[in-house]
Amino acid sequence: MATINTAWDHVSSNIFKTYIIMFFFSLFTFGVIYLLALSLGYGGDSMLGILGLGFIFIGVSNFISWFFSDKIVLSVSGAKPVSLESNRDLYRTVENLCIAAGLPLPKIYIIDDSAPNAFATGRDPKHGVVCFTTGILDKLTKQELEGVTAHELSHIGNRDTLVMSVVSVLVGTIALLADWYMRSLWFGGRDNDRGNSGVLMVFGIIAAILAPIIATIIQLAVSRKREYLADASGVLLTRHPDALAAALRKISGDKEPLEVANRGTAHLYIVNPLKGSQALDGFAKLFSTHPPIAERIKALNEMAGKI
Repeated sequence: MATINTAWDHVSSNIFKTYIIMFFFSLFTFGVIYLLALSLGYGGDSMLGILGLGFIFIGVSNFISWFFSDKIVLSVSGAKPVSLESNRDLYRTVENLCIAAGLPLPKIYIIDDSAPNAFATGRDPKHGVVCFTTGILDKLTKQELEGVTAHELSHIGNRDTLVMSVVSVLVGTIALLADWYMRSLWFGGRDNDRGNSGVLMVFGIIAAILAPIIATIIQLAVSRKREYLADASGVLLTRHPDALAAALRKISGDKEPLEVANRGTAHLYIVNPLKGSQALDGFAKLFSTHPPIAERIKALNEMAGKI
């Protein structure tokens, strides 16, 4: 007898896959630190010191990004706060879905831009933020906007901002390490009598070139998994996968670029705001911040009738 996958199955599967990726990404990061340090002749106590410094740096960077990333994103985006008095319909939509999800009401913001899109940020549910463009409020139906809102609230409820903050810091750490390694070679590095062979040096150079690329691919893979998870979680709130699918079609099909978006914030939005990046295939998909819209809609269609 065939097994029928429910929306809860999609959520559980995506959570499991994401944390598996994060676990191996962390191992990969410390593996890169170890290999680069080894190729420069570090070992014993000095190696433990290098690994300890790497751990401290990652922790401090995570702390800073966790407490200040939302404020930076909102400032860069030119977002303005929304109150019950300034936009009653939007406020009530968010409020009602928060009650259904068992989440505290997040701060609500609007970006004055006719391109339809939305994102969520904030370090935890108590400090959550959802942000909508004026374009998405004008161009979506009530049910479609509810689908988008449920998706963004799911990012908050699923702690996606925490996951992506950690992954982003790991990627940044690897990039800095690779840069430090190449500079150390350029300026002489450690003495060759410390035991670093030519073979290790070659492996170190290869690692310094490939590690940032691999780290970026992993980061984008995690980002894409979070989008699938938020789609599935959002459907559990609204019970209308068709409405979210219709919203994704409208947002992705809109030709207007979102002026305030950039490569640093693109992964936050429900649909990639950098126009032209959706038409990807083959190897190029590895460097996309979002899953293809067609695949997301297909997954939503599979949920229809199974919830």
